[in-house]
Amino acid sequence: MTRHGDRGSASLWVLACSTLVILVAMVEIVRTQALLARHRVEASADLSALAAAGRIGIADDICLAAARVAAANGTMLASCRAELADDGRSGTVEVRVTTSFYLVGWGRAVVTASARAGRDPPVARAGRGP
Repeated sequence: MTRHGDRGSASLWVLACSTLVILVAMVEIVRTQALLARHRVEASADLSALAAAGRIGIADDICLAAARVAAANGTMLASCRAELADDGRSGTVEVRVTTSFYLVGWGRAVVTASARAGRDPPVARAGRGP
């Protein structure tokens, strides 16, 4: 014997569970997008700092090298600060890069990352000439 008051209740349970699954999936999609954006900006900051540090003692375009690498990675160089040693052949560079991206259901978001890299002074090797 079936009760007529329960007819169609399974449809409501399926609809409720499906809505919950879709909601959880959307939250995970937004979270994953934000996480990927953060990793990309951090990688761009690291590469920009390494490119800038590689120019220490070679040329004066330290921050220009960082800007080029940042642009190649789809970010923008927000700041670049180089601290050179007295000899001009060693020092550190600190860069900050930024980018904006679109989060589904959230809108535009801005992500910023910074990195620091350096170049040690050259060391004379034993057994070699002067």
